[in-house]
Amino acid sequence: MQIWVDADACPKVIKEILYRVAEKRKILITLVANKPLWAPASPFIRTQLVASGADVADQEIVRQMQTGELVITADIPLAADVIANKGHALNPRGEFYTEDNIRERLAMRNFMDDLRSNGIETGGPAAINQKDRQLFANRLDQFLAKHG
Repeated sequence: MQIWVDADACPKVIKEILYRVAEKRKILITLVANKPLWAPASPFIRTQLVASGADVADQEIVRQMQTGELVITADIPLAADVIANKGHALNPRGEFYTEDNIRERLAMRNFMDDLRSNGIETGGPAAINQKDRQLFANRLDQFLAKHG
């Protein structure tokens, strides 16, 4: 079991939870990004730098992940690819993307993109709060208890 992290957009507080989990459970976590990032020295934590460009990190994660592995991402198209490749996708707010909900999430994402491309201000997601962090940690722990 390996955990892949779409690291460019992953909040620092979520990465810190993942670092602790890697050490505690001795699970390999790979953070994939298109810009250099810091991670603590550990045999269970590695970083992978990919070329700049839209979706390069996403494509690399999908290319390398194995069936049943977990990907941490808020990127809905990446989550859809992970699910299509028989992986699991968890967002930083603690919500699992599933075969049952991913189509709806993609449709909403595409709708919001259309609004933005037509000049309509849609705002962004709220900042990660303590409740989100706790839900993420709990869902991650439940997943690892079942699959790890």
